[in-house]
Amino acid sequence: MTEPEPPQPAPPPPAAPPASLAQFWPFYLREHAKPLTRAWHYLGSGLALAFLIATLATGDLWLLAAMVLAGYAPAWIGHFFVEGNRPATFRHPFWSLICDWRMAAAWVSGRLGSELTRAGVYSTRARR
Repeated sequence: MTEPEPPQPAPPPPAAPPASLAQFWPFYLREHAKPLTRAWHYLGSGLALAFLIATLATGDLWLLAAMVLAGYAPAWIGHFFVEGNRPATFRHPFWSLICDWRMAAAWVSGRLGSELTRAGVYSTRARR
């Protein structure tokens, strides 16, 4: 007679959603682990800023629609075709917007590498 197989361990519980921006930041960085994904984000953020400035300079409110499209389209290209994940914007739109700019500022200031390391993102390429 054979012994019954031992019960399988229960699957781990789903990760709790971040409860604060401080908890969201490392998650956000891990969702942007590939340098090319981050590059697409920088392009989108730069274009969005350019359209915002153009809106303020001209008063043409239609440029705000272009700002949103120009900001999100490159970032989503990075997620869907480079990183292979779903943009955090769908779950946390406000925190994602803040972290987009925080990531860009960290990149420009040269602090992104240490932020990525702290978040558990490791790359063999330079992260500036």
